[in-house]
Amino acid sequence: MADEEKGAGSLSDQAYARLFDMIVALELPPGGALSEQELSRRLDIGRTPIREALRHLIREGLVVSYPNRGLVISEISQQSQLRLLEVRRELDRLMMRLAAERASAVERQQFADIAAAMRASMAGEPDYAEFMRQDERFNRLVVQASRNEFAAKAAGLMMGMWARFWNRYYREVGDVPLVAKLHAEIADAIVARDAAEAAKASDRLIDYIADFTRRTLDH
Repeated sequence: MADEEKGAGSLSDQAYARLFDMIVALELPPGGALSEQELSRRLDIGRTPIREALRHLIREGLVVSYPNRGLVISEISQQSQLRLLEVRRELDRLMMRLAAERASAVERQQFADIAAAMRASMAGEPDYAEFMRQDERFNRLVVQASRNEFAAKAAGLMMGMWARFWNRYYREVGDVPLVAKLHAEIADAIVARDAAEAAKASDRLIDYIADFTRRTLDH
């Protein structure tokens, strides 16, 4: 019985990861209806793990359950994104400060490597794919280095919504070199164990993200 539950959990994790990536990458578009049966066939995963994954995505706001329409991928909303940023500003500031205070020597070196890689990705012809890889590394490392499981859970509930929004609009109004620079400055402050500067650098990034979000209203 334990092995069966472990296997089901593993399949649920796989289903969640694949559906999350498909939604964030807009492969499954906002407003689209979801069918457990169709997703099970498409992903070659049983309906029970699919159902568990969808429940997780509902909690994160990426999927909505309607009484008469069933499951639908949530729409992208600039106004809800701005409200989300009100919370994210406070949470990110806390996590960056904690990471600066608590990161190990190994983790600080990893932050230094990420900062260098982000700057290199924007030198010359921008390498957007490399920036996105480093951004994912950065986010995971902040969660790890901040060593606060409650902040980590709260951040996890928001990052999918932000990543999808960024993927929808960054080609039209995004300044990726600036975003890379702002991330690198946070990483620099964490490496220097300067908690106050890490918090200020975090605010500068959120200031840009809020401006980016408002500019999407014209698109």
